Amino acid sequence: MPPDAKPLRSAPFDLPEPTPQIHSETLAAMQAQHEDELVVRRPPPAKAYRWSRDRYSRQGRFIDIWSFMLKLLAERWAYNKSWSYKGGISEEKKALRRRRLAVWIRETLLDLGPTFIKVGQLFSTRADLFPSEYVEELSKLQDKVPAFSYAQVEAIVEQDLGKPIPDLFRSFDPIPLAAASLGQVHRAQLFSGEEVVVKVQRPGLRKLFEIDLAILRGIAGYFQRHPEWGRGRDWIGIYEECCRILWEEIDYLNEGRNADTFRRNFRGESWVKVPRVYWRYASPRVLTLEYLPGIKISQYDAIEAAGLDRKNLAQLGARAYLRQLLNDGFFHADPHPGNIAASPDGALIFYDFGMMGQIQPITREKLLDTFFGIAQKDGDRVMESLVALGALAPQDDMGPVRRSIQYMLDHFMDQPFENQSVAAISDDLYEVAYDQPFRFPATFTFVMRAFSTLEGVGKGLDPDFNFMEVARPFATQIMSSNGHSPESGILSELGRQAAQVGSTAFGLPRRIEDTIDKLERGDIRIRTRSTETDRALRRLSNVNIGTNYAILTGAFTLSATLLFIHQYVWLAAAAATAAALAGIALIRLLIRLDRYERMF
Repeated sequence: MPPDAKPLRSAPFDLPEPTPQIHSETLAAMQAQHEDELVVRRPPPAKAYRWSRDRYSRQGRFIDIWSFMLKLLAERWAYNKSWSYKGGISEEKKALRRRRLAVWIRETLLDLGPTFIKVGQLFSTRADLFPSEYVEELSKLQDKVPAFSYAQVEAIVEQDLGKPIPDLFRSFDPIPLAAASLGQVHRAQLFSGEEVVVKVQRPGLRKLFEIDLAILRGIAGYFQRHPEWGRGRDWIGIYEECCRILWEEIDYLNEGRNADTFRRNFRGESWVKVPRVYWRYASPRVLTLEYLPGIKISQYDAIEAAGLDRKNLAQLGARAYLRQLLNDGFFHADPHPGNIAASPDGALIFYDFGMMGQIQPITREKLLDTFFGIAQKDGDRVMESLVALGALAPQDDMGPVRRSIQYMLDHFMDQPFENQSVAAISDDLYEVAYDQPFRFPATFTFVMRAFSTLEGVGKGLDPDFNFMEVARPFATQIMSSNGHSPESGILSELGRQAAQVGSTAFGLPRRIEDTIDKLERGDIRIRTRSTETDRALRRLSNVNIGTNYAILTGAFTLSATLLFIHQYVWLAAAAATAAALAGIALIRLLIRLDRYERMF
């Protein structure tokens, strides 16, 4: 079973005997796929990771983590400084620096170990917090790390299950099928003859989490107190959310419960398979599951060779996730290709249930309200529903936010529903959300990332695949069940508006009373905004700056002339250079002023 990362290379394991359903081409495809993915049986050249040991130094981790943060802050400080760019600053050079910094961040997080690998993967869903280059690079973060020793595996299994491995399993492969930062997976056989995989947690992981998360708490506090980065952002809340997700992911008993729930939700469907949990051989650090081999969903050639219908698999993947999200309210929060496989009979196999998401009924209703607002291109309704969801922080002046939402609706609602792309919609959404008061909850970002991932996998399996088209019947069913069917559209809208008017009327006296109380206490602030005044003030500010540049240009030019007359050549050259720089700045400002005037 694949764990929480893409497996490393290995020699093939024993494949099942051929049956009428598994012909020779299928076996060849499965063997080729596993040869490409599993761990090499001879010792790989292991990188000396600073964190890969049983005991950790709190002081050493503090130095490593804060060294990374200080360098990151220094890079951030120099980002807008023109002198830090060779040949002057430009948008192209700034974009190139962002990409290089994003690569460095990804590599450093990998070097810092499991805590930061997982935090980086979580942050890859937070495009409302970080620029797109960082999000894109963090989404590539894969925890490919050396396996830990079999002696450590034996010690952990005996400590947690109370018996040595020979007393628990008829056979146990000492070479792991796959290794990741949180743990590794071994193939085994029970005395009953059942084939299983045993997932064993990396030694010292809980202690490492305790040290790292304590240090990260101080970093989150620093960002929260920062006058620029802390404004309008709940870094402490983000830190606590990351802690909750990380602690849940390293509790293998919780993962086992998730797997059981997921399996029950699909118990009536033959086209979805979920490994069964063997609770007798489970603990917080050890999890034993049914061995269900399959072809990785992104191994398109192997799927083709096995004679499976790629188009049908793409449809099944979308249907499975839509059912999880809209019917069950319990969904796989990390459906990357390593966690989904195709069985020889064409069913989907899901792996790795450490990170799951839940949608409460009340949240689902709010999401539906957002959906209907989007369908009606009603920016006000979308904004109000996002505030109710907690995805949008209320501001004193919501006008710019409402205009951003309306622009977004007008932008990608011009195309037919079936022509929409989940990835394009989420990219536009995140582009608008960055540096705005949007605060996407983890559930929302997990859903968007999963949709985008599944759409990419679906298009790889079937170039004509369209996730939005598959989602149409589910959306229609939900709208019908909530009284939004096309036949009752007018009556439903009238009923909704009547209910809204009634609710407003009943609440009006109380709102008037609250307003009067605030007036008496002096708690109401009145803000006025004039577009023409704002434009005039900005223009006046730019003119003042231009005047300063003109004065500097003239002063440096005059100085250079006088110094040159008195034969102070080097000083004259320095003054002339300063005059040229001031002149260039003045010209750029004038061009910007001219462009601004043409726009308005």
